[in-house]
Amino acid sequence: MVSDNPTIIRARDAMRKGIVSIDGMATAREAAAKMRSEKVSCLLVKKRHAEDAWGILAVQDFIKGVIMLGRSPDDVHVYELMTKPIITVPADMDIRYVARLIYRAGIRRASVEDGGKLVGMISLSALILDNDFF
Repeated sequence: MVSDNPTIIRARDAMRKGIVSIDGMATAREAAAKMRSEKVSCLLVKKRHAEDAWGILAVQDFIKGVIMLGRSPDDVHVYELMTKPIITVPADMDIRYVARLIYRAGIRRASVEDGGKLVGMISLSALILDNDFF
């Protein structure tokens, strides 16, 4: 339910606009290069077909799946590291509920959906560090 209260902060107000995505067949090295060039800490992993789910690749996934295992980033593919499916929140969701959902799910970020399309990403750290809510 959407309130007409203008003081309510919505997911769309706190999200990073736009989504940076990558194919699941890309290597970990290619993914890391894309993250550096785009200045993001996660990538959305593209669907393989319409019925497939989106995936997400975050910095922590490189640590867990490449560095700690001593694997070469050229020999590891994104699909081996990603988390799938992702948690998505509606763009008009109250930020209090977004924060609660992300925190309780034990994740650091979620994609933001508006009208059936992914339009941004929202993270717990961005709520504090990148916004003027406090």
